[in-house]
Amino acid sequence: MPRVPQSIVQRALGDDFHRLHPQLQRQYGLTSGDKLACIGRGVMESVWRGRFHVVPFLRLGANRSVMFPETGDDVPFTIENYAYVDSFGRETLTWTRTFEFSLPRRFDETLIYSQGRRCAVVYAGTHQHLAVDLRLSVDPDGAFRLRTHAQRLYEWRIPIPFPLLFSGVADVRESFDESKGRFDVAVDIANPVWGRIFGYKGWFTLEWRPCPPHAIPPDVRPVREEWRE
Repeated sequence: MPRVPQSIVQRALGDDFHRLHPQLQRQYGLTSGDKLACIGRGVMESVWRGRFHVVPFLRLGANRSVMFPETGDDVPFTIENYAYVDSFGRETLTWTRTFEFSLPRRFDETLIYSQGRRCAVVYAGTHQHLAVDLRLSVDPDGAFRLRTHAQRLYEWRIPIPFPLLFSGVADVRESFDESKGRFDVAVDIANPVWGRIFGYKGWFTLEWRPCPPHAIPPDVRPVREEWRE
């Protein structure tokens, strides 16, 4: 029998994966072998950005579906998780978020596990031009915690280490609210010099649906895949 792949988050967390709330284990246990899609819909009660000096950076990022300058309250929200094997044979998970402003905005990421770096790595944007090492953990209440670490820019042929001094450091917390039957998420991206850059806070519920590889929407896959981790 073919080996059932282990999810990226489970590989990164190891035994701590089983400390996650069961609903989070199901969500982050998704693999290409499941042939399922996990679609979340809800509301971001607050979407914010930092002061005026971060706006040009956010506008530039919006061109590649990496953050954006819009802000608002009670913004309809969708997150799409599809698991597939990319063109380099890596187990991959999409984090495709859509924020329904008057002009809908996307925040696209694809997640892999790097054996060489011994951690989960997320590629940000439509062209996987930014690779970010992740530090994953589990809070005492079973919430999923993600913090970004080293970053590398792959816009050209040579990978360029991206100093954290000039980048945003993300702190993400996702939990499951038993009383309301929904997931709560809070994202805060900040810089030690510029201060807070971008973030959002809200909730969503999940829908599971059958999804063989050929049914994965093409627009959730990156335009360009980067083989360097």
